[in-house]
Amino acid sequence: MSDARLSPFSGRFALETLHGQVEAEAFVPGEPARIGSPVVDLSTKPEGGRDRQLLYGAEVVVIERRGESAFVQAQADGYCGWITALALAPPSPATHVVVTRGTHLYREASIKRGEHGALSLGARLTVLDQAGDLARTPEGWVPARHLRPIDLPETDPVSVAERLLGTPYLWGGNASFGIDCSGLVQLAYALCHRACPGDSDLQRAAFGDFLPEDTSTQRGDLFFWAGHIAIAVSPDLLLHANGHAMAVVYEPIDACLARIAASGEARWFGRKRPV
Repeated sequence: MSDARLSPFSGRFALETLHGQVEAEAFVPGEPARIGSPVVDLSTKPEGGRDRQLLYGAEVVVIERRGESAFVQAQADGYCGWITALALAPPSPATHVVVTRGTHLYREASIKRGEHGALSLGARLTVLDQAGDLARTPEGWVPARHLRPIDLPETDPVSVAERLLGTPYLWGGNASFGIDCSGLVQLAYALCHRACPGDSDLQRAAFGDFLPEDTSTQRGDLFFWAGHIAIAVSPDLLLHANGHAMAVVYEPIDACLARIAASGEARWFGRKRPV
């Protein structure tokens, strides 16, 4: 059976690519759109609880609209779910991405005239032009130094993840307003243009073989437990979003392994080294 998280099938309507694989009332080509809210929850059912989140500018395909909700598939990782339809905006090719922990959208070309929105690291924008230190987008002005051209990826996921140090832990979160363990890793990889699924079990399946236990830890190694993931900063330190600290924190590797083992809450799987 296919993973429902990655299946573009709302239970009623399915993308045409699933024709012959599921029984649906209709098969549709999908409607291209993007996320027009700073962050929106992605749920397994209309108006349901948060499973993951989508950031401003994320490209999606709308498969079904039902009342005030819409069933979508995220183009970046294929994750599917329901969002509020109010978060949808017409498609617009992004030119830049927010590379600081966060930024603001200003009403005018002045940081003193008031902002009308906050954006997370990883938000995608269409820059039209620039006036001084501010970049103009269809939705407002953004400090240009907070942006990077979308075709110039970063090179080190760890340095990206470190920008979120201190961010509050939020189960299912993908933004600098609140983030969880897999959201942190996915966002760090996204800014490096490296494919990464949204949940820790999918990430564990995506990144090759486990390292032998006696292999020395290197920066960027991924640590996997059942339901949890962390990323190594150095041979003796890791970074992760976790419910113990309720934040994105550094933690000594040995202390972290001992703490989680003592809790008995999560099975240890091992480490992987993404190529």
